[in-house]
Amino acid sequence: MKKIIFILGIALTACNTSQKTIVAENSGAEVIAVDPAEYASSISESELKEHLYTYASDEYEGRETGQPGQKKAIAYLKSQYELLDIPAAKVDGNYFQTVPLEIAKTPSGTATINGNTYVLGDDFVSFNSLTANFNEIIYAAYGIEDDNYSDFKDIDVTGKLVLIKDGEPMNTDGTYIITGTIEPSKWSKDNMDRFQVLADKGAAAVLMYSPNLYPRVLSYFNRTKNSKSGRMELKNNNKAIFNAVLNEELVNVILPKIKDDNTPKSLSIEMDFNISGSSTEIESENVVAIIKGSEKPDEYLVISSHLDHIGILENGEINNGADDDGSGTVALLEIAEAFKIAKDAGNGPKRSIVFLHVTGEEKGLLGSQYYTDIEPIFPLNKTVANLNIDMIGRIDPKREGDRNYIYLIGSDKLSIELHTLSETINSKYANLELDYTYNDENDPNRFYYRSDHYNFAKNNIPIIFYFNGTHADYHRPTDTPDKINYDLLQNRSRLIFHTAWEVANRNEKIKVDKALN
Repeated sequence: MKKIIFILGIALTACNTSQKTIVAENSGAEVIAVDPAEYASSISESELKEHLYTYASDEYEGRETGQPGQKKAIAYLKSQYELLDIPAAKVDGNYFQTVPLEIAKTPSGTATINGNTYVLGDDFVSFNSLTANFNEIIYAAYGIEDDNYSDFKDIDVTGKLVLIKDGEPMNTDGTYIITGTIEPSKWSKDNMDRFQVLADKGAAAVLMYSPNLYPRVLSYFNRTKNSKSGRMELKNNNKAIFNAVLNEELVNVILPKIKDDNTPKSLSIEMDFNISGSSTEIESENVVAIIKGSEKPDEYLVISSHLDHIGILENGEINNGADDDGSGTVALLEIAEAFKIAKDAGNGPKRSIVFLHVTGEEKGLLGSQYYTDIEPIFPLNKTVANLNIDMIGRIDPKREGDRNYIYLIGSDKLSIELHTLSETINSKYANLELDYTYNDENDPNRFYYRSDHYNFAKNNIPIIFYFNGTHADYHRPTDTPDKINYDLLQNRSRLIFHTAWEVANRNEKIKVDKALN
């Protein structure tokens, strides 16, 4: 190992927080500084390529969640961590975190209101089963509960059927009440928070009016109804609540002037639900390893990628998923190896680093949701950040400019400190072009909500999502390892390593210094 030796007076001004120092008490003693670039250099094109040509080969059958190819994938990951002598994260020594899932067939049924029948898939959309009768519905306006605004001050939704609408309240001057600006809050960006508030308050079921959302969920409903495979979800997820999205005609039957009515209230109604579906249980696994911190072992940096892909087409073609997310998977293995080399040299991270390979991303971020919402192996309130890697081996054909780039998403959503750190580290070690195109709040692709980092961000954990953008081979059998730009995969993986090194070794943990809007 190469060491850089400074005279004490020089070192005190030259060393930054990414360098560990050993200082003798006597004046004039030497300071030994660690350069993480030495360990980053172990992340090589050749090793990334060797891993990926195995991991994204036909032998792994497209790594579909719960299928034989996915089992081969987790066996490969386990074997690599064993070769590296990086232990499992679970105390019982098992690298696998079992994620119980079920494949639910699209339900069918009706809702009857005051004697009139409305059909699931025609008048409303839901993916849940429900047999129940209600003689009251609580209108909770936007269904929002925030620090300076609540729709629940004068209503009790416990055990009740609840109607809400999307959007959020505004002032007469066109600003939003919650933010106080012309920018909407988080409530306009993701409806799941409304459902979670109602679930936490004990509501029995929730109906939503959302003219923008309805066509999208109806389209998805029709696709899944005609699919042989059904829809995968977490089994017995007690945090879930029955929810349905209503079309314009049906919501007008319940509350005709809902667009202009912002006053929560109780409404008398006779509403019967008779919706049923079937499901098949299935098991899948996250793979989780850890390098314990030397000074702050009870603080955790999670680096994640998803191990699954979309499997085999009906015609037998295999979706190898070399970029999605074979590239992130092998990058994570190489980053883990670099940290292990540092640890073996006596320069392990101050904080613990969790290497989290999640399953079920392609089915709805299920593996990461299980880790964050159901069974976090390590406390979320001790998790300082999540660096998530999903597709970093290719070039976005729509993008103009330097090929040596990476899209960053979410780095400034919760922590300006993390965002600034990220840019500083890039300038010092990697010099990639950091592209924030998809970080825009109005990005129609909604990438911020579409990969596993989001399950950490919604729990107030600062994140960075590393991404190369989509391409013509996205979710197609042509996403093969021969199309990966291994020099870019190496450069991007090294950047993530350097960022992780800084987050893990700085004296203070990353601050949440920005509200999740």
